Amino acid sequence: MPVHYYLSTGLPEFDRLLRGLIPGDNVVYQVDDVADYKAFVLPYCKHALREGRKLVYFRFAQHAPLLPEDMEATVYELEPDMGFEPFLEAIHRGIESSERRAFYVFDCLTDLAEAWYSDEMLANFFMLTCPYLYDRGDLAYFALLRRRHSTAATMPIEDTAQVFLDVYRHCEELYLRPKKTQQRYSPTMHMLHVWRNRIFEPVSESYTIAQILSPMSTFSLEGTAREPVDVWRRTLQRAQAVLDGGTEKEREEVSTILLRMLVSRDERVLTLASRYFRLEDLLQIGQRMIGTGLIGGKSVGMLLARAILERTDARWSQRLEVHDSFYVASDVFYTFLVRNGCWWVRRQLKDPDFFLLGAEQVRRRIITGTFPEETEAQFARMLAYFGQSPIIVRSSSLLEDNFGNSFAGKYESVFCANQGSNRQRLEDFKSAVRTIYASTMSEAALAYRKRHNLLDRDEQMGLLVQRVSGSLHGNYFFPHVAGVGFSFNPYVWNEHIDPDAGVMRLVFGLGTRAVDRSDDDYTRIVALNSPERRPEGAQSETRHYVQRKVDVLDLDANQLVTDDFLDVTPHCTRLPLPLFTSPDTEVMRQARAQGKRIQAPLLLTFDRLLRETPFVVEMREMLDTLQAAYEYPVDVEFTANFVNETQYYLDIVQCRPLQVQDMSARIEKPEAVEEDRVLLRTAGPVIGQSRLSSIERIIYVKPEVYGRMSVGERYSVARLIGRLMHLTPQDLTPATLLMGPGRWGTTTPSLGVPVSFSEINTVSALCEIVAMREDLVPDVSLGTHFFSELVEMEILYMALFPNHEGHAVNTALFDASENQLLKLLPDAASYAGVVHVLDLSQDTAGCQLYADTVKQQAMCYLSAQKECVDGGLPE
Repeated sequence: MPVHYYLSTGLPEFDRLLRGLIPGDNVVYQVDDVADYKAFVLPYCKHALREGRKLVYFRFAQHAPLLPEDMEATVYELEPDMGFEPFLEAIHRGIESSERRAFYVFDCLTDLAEAWYSDEMLANFFMLTCPYLYDRGDLAYFALLRRRHSTAATMPIEDTAQVFLDVYRHCEELYLRPKKTQQRYSPTMHMLHVWRNRIFEPVSESYTIAQILSPMSTFSLEGTAREPVDVWRRTLQRAQAVLDGGTEKEREEVSTILLRMLVSRDERVLTLASRYFRLEDLLQIGQRMIGTGLIGGKSVGMLLARAILERTDARWSQRLEVHDSFYVASDVFYTFLVRNGCWWVRRQLKDPDFFLLGAEQVRRRIITGTFPEETEAQFARMLAYFGQSPIIVRSSSLLEDNFGNSFAGKYESVFCANQGSNRQRLEDFKSAVRTIYASTMSEAALAYRKRHNLLDRDEQMGLLVQRVSGSLHGNYFFPHVAGVGFSFNPYVWNEHIDPDAGVMRLVFGLGTRAVDRSDDDYTRIVALNSPERRPEGAQSETRHYVQRKVDVLDLDANQLVTDDFLDVTPHCTRLPLPLFTSPDTEVMRQARAQGKRIQAPLLLTFDRLLRETPFVVEMREMLDTLQAAYEYPVDVEFTANFVNETQYYLDIVQCRPLQVQDMSARIEKPEAVEEDRVLLRTAGPVIGQSRLSSIERIIYVKPEVYGRMSVGERYSVARLIGRLMHLTPQDLTPATLLMGPGRWGTTTPSLGVPVSFSEINTVSALCEIVAMREDLVPDVSLGTHFFSELVEMEILYMALFPNHEGHAVNTALFDASENQLLKLLPDAASYAGVVHVLDLSQDTAGCQLYADTVKQQAMCYLSAQKECVDGGLPE
């Protein structure tokens, strides 16, 4: 039997009832009025001061202060609407700065649920704070208002607290009933007691007990508890009542509350949302939510785009596909972390010096984590609504798709073919949710947050659950067209292209091939003021730059698959293929020359779609309308499904501010530069902001050597590049040009150098040399997550075709210069033959990079003022 050191409540009669307090006790009072809580707080505080204990008061509620102003206590005044995580951190910092065995008083916790519109988050706060105080041996007093919370709050709090007490006021007397008293017991301890004449006397009369407890009972004849209506439901009920018969002022007031409760706490987003969301829109969001909290950036962007279009022009209501999405709210994520023991490990990830330590441990716990029964039941009801229609579960965090931060490609989205039994579909869905939750702890996501100084920001993960747009063709499900559109075109490859007209990246099938960089295929890039002008150059070469693979949902296999377009087309009997395809005339010409008669294979050119339908005009109008509303360029993901060759439905999958600068600026071309001083020259594609700047270091991966290496050796080269790019802090990294064969960031080493973007995110310019294979041509990557990374980091992208006019790389100049690799990485001797480093940091004027994205020209050259030695670099 453990020996306990008992402390006093400040009330001898209360000490006798409870057998005193034990170091580490968290005492919760459930009351009808805060004044009844205060009756216990003041004696407790006075006793703490008499004993010379540290007294700490956390003040955050709207009720009157619990402590008099002249009481010697450390007071922390906090605002709950700063957000759950910052508020929790402020509380814990206050606790950490106090000596152990201190006495704490918290304002009534009910105000936290009101501020956060969530009983669930109130419970999470208590479950993260109570054990911390317990481990320190502190004492703490808390209060809840009775019948203001659902069991989602009261049960976890009661389970976590050491002492939980019900306090009632009846006929001007206080009654108390201990519901939980950990590590202490007496035969009468848990009976109802009356506080009278400085004693707590057990109440034994049944009529008195019934008079006091009966009005508070939640028992029903149906055998289930009647849930008290929590702040979330009360707010939605009030909003519905106002919608049904309230005044205009009442509508505005409740709409303002719902916007902060459901949509965002970001003032810029709230301003935009308040302009376009009606009260009925907000109620519809609330009715389709699982859990409490915010719906997150991606959900807000999709809903805002639809509202903006429909409020601006009624015809969009006919063009837009009806959506019936659901939203797994952000509080569900925090609850999942708390209940699965992930919170405290995750907390240390906020430290910039240790932000990756423990991330793998948290990811493992998340992948194997469980959900509360109530949450699983809501998941099941949602899946019953969708039936066996394919769905996609998309990340929708609080910071995602916001002004200034896109998080493009950092968090997962998961397609669920949604086939099989109810149990299997539920398990598949839960697995998708866990996958997205785990992606918040990925190295790429954490590195992005660190790079943008967001490690300490409140980053909860909401989820957007959407019905996949498309139709069934055989056993394949997919949309006819999908893509991404920019209201501003950052890739102006021709002087006739208007950057303000916008640009699209189009694919056939699921949009994954439009937003994820495909190493083995191409997409159609469309300038919206000149849709038939292709960036690939000569029309005769068009057939080499078409999409040949299609991403679809195979319902028989119950998964996302990639198939050849020509293998998918036999299933597309109800699809207007002529809109999207053109016959391969080159194959027909070759066949005729050989005297053969064949049916020409189809190429995905989208020519008739762009030329003969209103699709391009309407896409430009849509992007212009959204940009005008946002007062900022936008990035939109979409699908389109055609009833016939003239009628189609558009679905907006995502809309967010476009993180891009005006890349159309003209830069004066340097005067004639001798060819022996040119390190590289390219005639496009060139993507990024036009510039004339110094280069301090060049890292060159030699294509002819790299091409002979094994797969394992190529991965080693990629890791070596990552080390070179992070030898110094990011703000001290020299301006670096990275040159190499094939595609940087590929997942397939046979196609390029398989670096992750986080390994090369300190580079100034990136050059892909088309030298891995004759059939491998760099893709401009416009609209992909890879492209978004380049734009956000202001990295210049270039492609170089060694055998094309206007393209050159001066290998002789590299060969004649000293390789600085071993000076930077002495242990990299085995890679000196493949990775060549030119370090110009001691003479930053020695090398210049010129790039004009309008003229699609770029050149890296040695300064004319420097003399070359033996054809090499200047001394």
